[in-house]
Amino acid sequence: MTFNRRTLIGSALALAACDGRIDAAAQPTSRGPAPALRDLAPFPFGTQLISDELSIPGVADLARRHFDQVNTGFELKMEYIVQADGRLRFDGGDRLAAFCRANNQVLHGHTLVWYADQPAWFERLDGSRRAFEAAFDGYISEVAGRYAGRARAWDVVNEPVTDEGSELRESLWSRNLGQDGHFVRAFEQARQADPDAILFTNDYHLESNPTKRRTFLNLVERMVRRGVPIDGIGTQCHVSVDLPRGALTQSMRDIASLGLPVHVSEFDCSMIPDGVFPASRRDRETAQIRLYEEALESYASLPAAQQYGFTVWGVRDAESWLRRTDYGGDASDTPLLFDDEGRPKPVFWSVAETLGG
Repeated sequence: MTFNRRTLIGSALALAACDGRIDAAAQPTSRGPAPALRDLAPFPFGTQLISDELSIPGVADLARRHFDQVNTGFELKMEYIVQADGRLRFDGGDRLAAFCRANNQVLHGHTLVWYADQPAWFERLDGSRRAFEAAFDGYISEVAGRYAGRARAWDVVNEPVTDEGSELRESLWSRNLGQDGHFVRAFEQARQADPDAILFTNDYHLESNPTKRRTFLNLVERMVRRGVPIDGIGTQCHVSVDLPRGALTQSMRDIASLGLPVHVSEFDCSMIPDGVFPASRRDRETAQIRLYEEALESYASLPAAQQYGFTVWGVRDAESWLRRTDYGGDASDTPLLFDDEGRPKPVFWSVAETLGG
């Protein structure tokens, strides 16, 4: 480590809460320099970036200093890559790959197949089995093959389970290739395109919906028994401040029970509760800190061989997807480690200590 943890836990990181945790409402008025989180973390510690954000003052500096892994957001999804005439664009993904290469960071490709991505080019082939198969295979081969040697891993099939949680999603892909068929085919094609990439399937609300978690893990287990080359499990962990204590810990244990590497792939903690929750800012900040700590501690408890990485879904609050009202977000939300100006927040210092511990 390049940062001396004694400095971190000294006067600049005095703890206010009686249990040794940081009280969000009782922060020291001054601190020393913010330690680089990537140097403190005992496992890969990542963030999500969009290539345009690299031009925003301060964002690139924060990303390169604090994170050693980058998730590509939407720029390696079909919605960005596949054009109306079937051509593929890679400018955003290439820029992120170059950024990672320049800063000794890992690139995590997100995502090859997603139920919500149904490009017009593929919709024209709906019902034409052979043509659809050829296009599907060709797409995965070209995209995963392009980043072979640059992407450490891929989310191959993203969010395969419904929100309700007891069923798998229907989509353009399942309709043309079969519910199991499109899943199997995607992983097999990704393996052929990049034999060295770590291949994940990824989903959300696994920590808050036990039914969905059970369906998801049953799918993974069934596919692994079938010989499908699934190398790891991604749990997104978009949580809110009212998530009950212990939910993240139980979910992590269940997910790790399959023995595969685990990626906490999109962590953020919304300050907007899903249900009834104390309205004071202090209570919500304290809950946010608790949830970041619980997520990191439960992840750190996994065997080292299962710790693929922990990714925070964004650098600054200003760029968070939870601010986007077109996604149902709230412009006042503050779910990340750095504020709108790139300054470390109370939750940052808690994360620094938890990683350093």
